[in-house]
Amino acid sequence: MALADFEMLRAEISSFGLVRPVGRVVAVGGGTITVSGLSGVAALGDRVTVYFDQGAVLGGEVLALQAGRVMILPDRSAEGVAIGDRVELLGQTGIAPSDSWIGRVVDPFGRPLDGRPLERGETERPLRNDPPPAAERGRLGARLETGLKAFNTLLPLVRGQRIGLFAGSGVGKSSLLAKFATGVAADVVVIALIGERGRELREFVESVLGPEGMARAVVVAATSDQSPLVRRRCAWAAMAVAEHFRDRGQHVLFLADSITRFAEAHREVAVAGGEPASLRGFPPSLSHQVMSLAERAGPGREGSGDITAVFSVLVAGSDMDEPVADILRGVLDGHVVLDRSIAERGRFPAVDLLRSVSRSLPAAASSAENAMIAQARKYLGAYERSEMMIQAGLYVTGSDPLIDAAIRVWPRLDQYIGESEANDTASSFADLFDLLAEAHPA
Repeated sequence: MALADFEMLRAEISSFGLVRPVGRVVAVGGGTITVSGLSGVAALGDRVTVYFDQGAVLGGEVLALQAGRVMILPDRSAEGVAIGDRVELLGQTGIAPSDSWIGRVVDPFGRPLDGRPLERGETERPLRNDPPPAAERGRLGARLETGLKAFNTLLPLVRGQRIGLFAGSGVGKSSLLAKFATGVAADVVVIALIGERGRELREFVESVLGPEGMARAVVVAATSDQSPLVRRRCAWAAMAVAEHFRDRGQHVLFLADSITRFAEAHREVAVAGGEPASLRGFPPSLSHQVMSLAERAGPGREGSGDITAVFSVLVAGSDMDEPVADILRGVLDGHVVLDRSIAERGRFPAVDLLRSVSRSLPAAASSAENAMIAQARKYLGAYERSEMMIQAGLYVTGSDPLIDAAIRVWPRLDQYIGESEANDTASSFADLFDLLAEAHPA
């Protein structure tokens, strides 16, 4: 037997506890289970297993503690659980990623979803890990090739940056994430599919990512039918996997779809635990949960790897001021807004450049490149402000030189934002330079 096989076997054996405390169910109702006999040893967040109905098992998590009582939130319906059923305390459970997980699809507990055996890593990582100390973190790194002209130039993405992708449903958010997964330069891609429709998982892995994308990716998935505990855990588990590769000195691209579903899952858990929903339907603890997750991404310690992160946010009715979008926008290094009206006229990705910002600028570009970016935004802004007049035929050519230039360049510039054929950043900027030159023909 190879040394690696011995290490895997040792890791598996070490995960089993010899002695586990046991309690008994004393009440079931309101979506929770009350247990006696564990209050002296249980802690918030501990995992439990409920044994009921002639061998059936049900997982859950400690949600609240009282003198002599522990309240459990089960992973699924508690139907069939009865007074006196045995409850086994498992304690805090993390996830033990391994380099062999690349190319695999796993659940938030580190179990395979693709039907093949999965190695357990040597070290179990906590789900809610602390970010690297702020004073020891590196700075944002070099600009990354993305395979998309707009993100190579107008909205640059740099190593260690964290951006938000804000979009309504059906505007192309998942498709853009898939393009990042296959096009952005990174060593490893970790994808968190939080609350996704079950039928879409296989399609995303086999058709959207394909063999090329999966060759460097780890997919952590929790489908929409699973409990809020599992859906919330999905984001934490995926980030722990990303941290594993970061600590090995690698550059990780972390993609989360979506933080909105993470927030909704946290709301369900928090409300079940008695926390009031006071922040437009969300509990006050939401801000900390979202911010602490986002802070775990970004540059690592000097000399270690980095996590470049893209967090998608589902904004109903394009409301950028709803709680999840507002919280996340304030903590990230940029935000990209996808607009439904742009998607409806057939341009993908439907990026609204004027509402999108990359906070890696101006440092990520040279003086000449920043001038081109500013000029492109100037033309887009001028055209947008006058579009109704132009479309209605009320604008008279020659009335405003800036609007005249914007009208000449707008069709090509709009097409440019949606193009993905660029080989590198230099050629993307060369195309942008040629495009802007058309605004003032000789």
